[in-house]
Amino acid sequence: MRFSATIHMLMVGCATIAMPAFAQTTDTAPDDQVAEIVVTAQNRAQSVQDVPIAIDVIGAEAIKDAGVTDFREIERLAPAVNITQDANFTRVTVRGVGTNSNDESQDQSIAINIDGEYLNRANILNISLFDLDRVEVLRGPQGTLYGRSATGGAINFITRKANARDFSANGSATYGNYDLKTLEGGVNVPFGFGGLRLSGIYTDRSGYFYHPNIDARSATAGTIGGRASVRLQPVDRLTIDAAVEYVDIDNIISSFASVDLNAAGNGPGANCSQNGWVDVAPLLAGGQCIPRNTNYLSRIDRKRYDAALTGVGRNQQQSTAVRGRIQYDFGPAILTYTGGYRDVAQKSEPAVPPSYRFLEFANNTATQSHELRLNGDTGGFIWQTGAFYYREKLDNNRGLFNPRIGPNGSFINYFTRASDTKSWAVFGQVDAPITDTLTAVGGVRYTNDKRNGVFGNYGFRFNSGPNRATTAPTQLLYPSSADDKITWLAGLNYKPNNDTLIYGKVSTGFKSGGFDSVGSYAPETNTAYEAGLKLDFMAGRRSHFNLAGFYYDYRNLQVPTLIDNAIGAQVFNAGGATVWGVEAETVINLDDRNTFSAAVNYLNTRYDELFTTLTVFCVDCTQTAVGDLDPSPTRIVPPNLAGNRLSQSPEWTISVGYDHVFDLGNTGRLTASAFSRFKSDYFVGNNYRDNRQEAYTQTDLSLKFQPVSERWSLQAFVRNLEDIRPLAFADFVSAGPDRVYNWGFGAPRTYGVRLGFDF
Repeated sequence: MRFSATIHMLMVGCATIAMPAFAQTTDTAPDDQVAEIVVTAQNRAQSVQDVPIAIDVIGAEAIKDAGVTDFREIERLAPAVNITQDANFTRVTVRGVGTNSNDESQDQSIAINIDGEYLNRANILNISLFDLDRVEVLRGPQGTLYGRSATGGAINFITRKANARDFSANGSATYGNYDLKTLEGGVNVPFGFGGLRLSGIYTDRSGYFYHPNIDARSATAGTIGGRASVRLQPVDRLTIDAAVEYVDIDNIISSFASVDLNAAGNGPGANCSQNGWVDVAPLLAGGQCIPRNTNYLSRIDRKRYDAALTGVGRNQQQSTAVRGRIQYDFGPAILTYTGGYRDVAQKSEPAVPPSYRFLEFANNTATQSHELRLNGDTGGFIWQTGAFYYREKLDNNRGLFNPRIGPNGSFINYFTRASDTKSWAVFGQVDAPITDTLTAVGGVRYTNDKRNGVFGNYGFRFNSGPNRATTAPTQLLYPSSADDKITWLAGLNYKPNNDTLIYGKVSTGFKSGGFDSVGSYAPETNTAYEAGLKLDFMAGRRSHFNLAGFYYDYRNLQVPTLIDNAIGAQVFNAGGATVWGVEAETVINLDDRNTFSAAVNYLNTRYDELFTTLTVFCVDCTQTAVGDLDPSPTRIVPPNLAGNRLSQSPEWTISVGYDHVFDLGNTGRLTASAFSRFKSDYFVGNNYRDNRQEAYTQTDLSLKFQPVSERWSLQAFVRNLEDIRPLAFADFVSAGPDRVYNWGFGAPRTYGVRLGFDF
């Protein structure tokens, strides 16, 4: 086998509403066949059915038809992924593994890449996505192949590339409810030894949520972005890709719904006996009450609810990125350099119930990532090796402000957070044939991470007004951390024929430790066991059935908890967690007009040990620490939440889809699509009743007309037909005099029409 000159990233069109690895018949395939899906999940071109990884592939056509322009919308097309929004922070969870912290030194547990550029911050994941060729969602640890911190998986966004073959243009215009207006498009201009592609996006939408107490809406959208990319092939065997991208986001953040637990009738009453409160420390005077079984969420109308008295919060974010790839084919091996630089400037003012505002004067992030990789095939041994470097510099300046304390308002706490992270790694992986049908796979990666910070805590500032603090901080900290780890992969792939792949593997994942304003926390690790089957059937129509089972042994899982507004969130290590599950999916191309797809995922997650500090409601008690279960002043006994399910981890996720094509002869064709996904109940934090989202179903429908030329299309669509707004965030905060339950919700039913063109 000889590697191609460019490792061609071929991806055929996916169905209108895509299931994992779902392709339609294309003009390049015979009428009775469905074209093969080729991906680069292992950094080489392969049929998706030959990749020994549980993977979802979403093609350009599916992305366009689903109107995906936002990271969160990927969840609709890859049901096993859970993506939620906490104000202006995006949370990604795959198989129960994710990061739920805003901490400046905590990494994502899912590696996110755009054309090889590594993204890490939860606020940067708010980026708009446009002019995409495909998305690959890889489940399970991917450390020997993808960057750092891929303990739970990787998500790769691959943009459309310029080409030297022909002039082409594509685009779409969408109008929908909530006054949605979206324009997206791109044009390719060829020249001599390369091509130039220019693309852009514009989105504007009114808010999903109405707040009658202030007559305002929140969760608006406002985006303008553009990208210029070039592909050069000045000499044979050399390919150069480069892109410059700018995105400007200006929106109103989703406001939290809330219940004031200090209000009459909402408290725990004597001995935590009312409203479903539970006493976790009966030996303490007054006890310690937690809202384990309360049901305040049932009072909330998820469409309209009162916002914080400080109004709605605005978010402004400008992101500039430069990235590129240089690849040279030596024949027996290919050398590839991939690099990216990104600068993000953000200012936001989320309102926090009951009457606070988080004033963020600066949240600036500068990142760079570089990878040098050598791929080859020597005597049937397919191998790759390389080195990786990443640097991230953060500069945050913000504080929690209450305008009702003092004539001019006061900062409850004002703080600055600056940190500098440097990471480097070397890695290698090889596929070694044992027989014609059996292959052994081995990989190893060494990662070295170092962080340094400068944290300034200004504390309470009475009557300071809403301007940033100018006096010296009351506390200046210089935290640091350093971790290194060898992670590895070992597996066997058995391919008895061209239509069957059976694989088994053991792999390890690693996410380095860090620090916050309270202290430091240790790295988390994951040992993952997985076995799977990929089976093609109905030859010529490329229908398939895939099955995977996995077991994760997690250690020192990093878990955030907000203890005190005067301190901020604290990250600590759970002693351990066990995650296991089974995933099955199928795509059946019944004939050239009918396609059926289905997926069933079962996920079981449990904390084996989780000693933490709980926010509590305590009246006239003498506890020595918030959440201390022992009355002795010389000993602190924190509660153990062993047995709790991990956040954002529904036990069952089931999805079904059906596409039917009506042949209109010389007029064209009409494609009717239906896709529905079911999620069983899950928690978005501690396993309290008010943190629980009940089971729900969401259904997407669309009807799309295309003429015979396929130069344009007209689509009508409805998403989330049931108008379910699932719980995306929940937190009980007991800090100072305030005791508040906060909630955030997902998007409602949306519908509209889209006019597209492609020539």
